[in-house]
Amino acid sequence: MRLFALGDTHLSFGRPTPMDVFGDVWRDHPAKIAAGWDGTVGADDVVAVVGDVSWARTEDEVRPDLEFLAARPGRLKVLLRGNHDSWWTSRARVRRLLPEGMTALQNDALRLDEGVVLCGARGWEAPGMPWFDEAKDLPVYERELRRLDLSLEAAARLAREGDRLVALLHYPPVGPGQSTSPVLERLERAGVVAAAYGHLHGSDHAWAPRGRFGGVELFFVAGDAVDFTPQCLLEVD
Repeated sequence: MRLFALGDTHLSFGRPTPMDVFGDVWRDHPAKIAAGWDGTVGADDVVAVVGDVSWARTEDEVRPDLEFLAARPGRLKVLLRGNHDSWWTSRARVRRLLPEGMTALQNDALRLDEGVVLCGARGWEAPGMPWFDEAKDLPVYERELRRLDLSLEAAARLAREGDRLVALLHYPPVGPGQSTSPVLERLERAGVVAAAYGHLHGSDHAWAPRGRFGGVELFFVAGDAVDFTPQCLLEVD
């Protein structure tokens, strides 16, 4: 089994939203997702979609986007909410909406039979980022830290000896030039070995943190940064 991650699919079959206004890389990007995914992921693999799944605003609008993802290879797709996923309501309602072979991660964790525990939270704009607005962003950031704590606590309850913890995030866990953050400190304390995130586009790709930060390997998987192809986080024999 291989665990893959891809972020920012920004699908819009049920609520057409042209993406090529953000650059040619986004032209016909669902076809690029299908080609990259179908040519990379196997039937027994697991794929996490780390936020900004769809531009939909309602359950009816998001259904064709979910069906598109459900039709891709992989035994399980795990969705995380992004800042543009306004169709995402409660965890229970989202899970009832999802096609077979798909689940959602929110304030909890998921253990795979191969000894991998998935946890994480959306996150938010963090202190230290140039565009951070303390009055507007700090309350949301602190709320997301609490949600991350809930997920890490759930992961600790699920984990067995020898398991590997992997975090799914939407926002980057550290900002430009930072080596640590409250998010990263939490991941390290919990024993997370790898974390995948997206959210950043265009010129922000240049500073997106990649590689090892302390004990955590960071994977930047925004669709337009990885040719819309799921990236392998780890492989389990």
